[in-house]
This record gives sequence, structure tokens and C-alpha cells, in this order.
Amino acid sequence: MNLSVGIVGLPNVGKSTLFNALLKKQQALAANYPFATIEPNVGIVPVPDERLTKLAEITKEEEKMGSLPPVKNALIEFLDIAGLVKGASEGAGLGNKFLSHIREVSVIAHVVRAFTDENVIREGSVDPLSDYQTIETELMLADLQTMQNVQSKMKRFQDENEKSAVDKLFKALSDGKPARAVELTDEEMVFAKQLSLLSFKKEIIVLNVAEEDYSEANILKVIAQYSEMLRVDKHLITVVCAKIEEELATLSDEEQKEYLLGLGVEVSGLERVIKKAYETLGLISFLTAGEKEVRAWTIKKGINAQNAAGEIHTDFIKKFIKAEVVAFSDFVGNNGWKGAREKGKAGLQGKDYIMQDGDVVEFKIGA
Repeated sequence: MNLSVGIVGLPNVGKSTLFNALLKKQQALAANYPFATIEPNVGIVPVPDERLTKLAEITKEEEKMGSLPPVKNALIEFLDIAGLVKGASEGAGLGNKFLSHIREVSVIAHVVRAFTDENVIREGSVDPLSDYQTIETELMLADLQTMQNVQSKMKRFQDENEKSAVDKLFKALSDGKPARAVELTDEEMVFAKQLSLLSFKKEIIVLNVAEEDYSEANILKVIAQYSEMLRVDKHLITVVCAKIEEELATLSDEEQKEYLLGLGVEVSGLERVIKKAYETLGLISFLTAGEKEVRAWTIKKGINAQNAAGEIHTDFIKKFIKAEVVAFSDFVGNNGWKGAREKGKAGLQGKDYIMQDGDVVEFKIGA
């Protein structure tokens, strides 16, 4: 499935520095990933997954290959959404252009300045709470305009669920509440999703901290502090240091690990952002392993085996027969398919089997 993250934030909060680091990572991988021409404000990077390297090593041994099979990570698209300033909903900055970009993304990553540097001008930035509220307000104001247009056509609506959804959303937005905070019935939700409201998008908050504050010991403290300050759930917050991410993007994988270890940080900020995006959207990955390739596939948590097969090819849904599934730990512990089958760890599952994160799968597909 296509997963896209829209990076938003006021000028000079570190948004572009973070995005430039993503672009460097993308360029470093260009030889391995056949990208089409990509706009300057779009970057596509692989989702880090150390399980794939282990699967490739096991597959090489099991299949007696001369070299490792190709490894293909799941991919995630980042959009650097410029033009977010106070008054954007009325056309300030890049106005409508940024609004249209936000409508296209899966989740919003709202970068908030959590560092102090007198050399970096606070262009439009006042303090973390005010900065956060400015962006949220612009999204809600744009949505309010949308709802006013919808209300003007209310006479056309015969469906009570549509009418009640419009009333609830309009009231909430008028009261300064985002659309995502409105409680809707399943029927109302179907209609609400068609409106493409900006504040209906799920969001994560990315705190850009100073280099001296970037350590595993400090990250939890920073999250707790800003959760209270911004009045948001701490599970929506992650922490990065954009300057460090920019430096990491120029290093090899081994050099990155050493650098992070020296800082007292377990994983990069990019990995934190991707992991938080997956959590927020309720996503997991299943894995395939063979001579042709070892690959991760992104799916919604709770999806069944038949629909998961459709991620590989849409024809697989209607031609689905069975799925042979083994948990990643059992696949590794038994050195591949043969050992897992012999120990009874690989089982044939029907179309209604609910996929689990890290399932290694071989789909049985009919003609």
C-alpha cells in the first residue's frame, strides 16, 4: 500500500533540514530503487527493517545461492509541504497549494521547534504551543470553509446520516475542535471521509530538539514535557534532531550505528518518525522470502490473508487458495522454510486468517 507523510510546520522549525536529510538518504539508495523523476518536495525512502537482512542470509544458505537475494524494503513517501504560515487558509504563503498537498497524504507529521538557537530566526514562530496552535487553526479554518460550502448545499441531502455528520463537524470546527476529534457513527464516518477535511487527517508531532538534548535518557522527559505543554497525547509525539539526521544521511549503516551509540540513542529520528506513522495509522508488515527477492509488504492491522495477498498483486485476491505462514522468530529459529515445515512451525491458513506483524508468507495462488 502507498504510505505518505506530509511534513508541516512554521518556517525555521527544522522542517526543511529534516526533509533534506531524507532526500540525501533517497539519493544514496537511487541505485537500488528504480524511482521515476521525483519533485524536489517529495522524497521516497525505505522503511528500516532489520528482519529482512536476516531473512536474506537464511534464504542464501537454504537455497545454496552464491550471493544474497535482492532485499526490498517497504517504501514510505515524505512530502515537504511548504507555505504553512498564519493566514494560509486565506491564501497567505503558498495557501491553497499546501492545502491540496495535505489532502493527498496518509498522515501529517507536524514539526515543532523544541530547540533554542538565537542564530535561527523565529520567522512566524513564537513558542511551541502557539506554533502548534497556529498550524492547527489554519487547517480547521480551511475545513470550516469547506463545511460552509457543504452546508449551502444541504437541501440536496436526503440522507439523515449525511445531515447529522455535517452538523456535528460544523459545530466542532466552529468551536475550534479538529474534525478528527468528532465522534461519528459508522454511517456518518463514511460520508465524512468523502469531504477530505484537513483536520480529519491523523497526525504525529515531531519535536525537533537541540543536539545536546538528543539522548535516549532525555527523550522520554521531553515527550512528557511537551505532551503537557501542547495538551496532546504523549503517544502522538516523537523526537528528532534534524541537524543530526542530516549528518547521519551521509554515513554508511555501520557508521550510523556507531554515531548513534556515541550519542546514547538507540535508533535514528527517521526510524522514530516512520515507526510512529505506522503506529498511528495501524499498519504492520508481512514478509516474503525466496531466491527472487526478500521483501516487506505494508498492510493494515487486522487484514486477512486473502486481502494481504492483494498487496502483491490484485489478481491474487480472487485466485487465493491458501497461505503458508510462519512467524519470523520460528523462521529464523529453524533456518528457513524447510526446517520450519519439519518442526511443524509453518501452517497452511485459509482466507480468513488475520495477518500478524512479521509473518513470513508464501501464498498459494490458483490459475
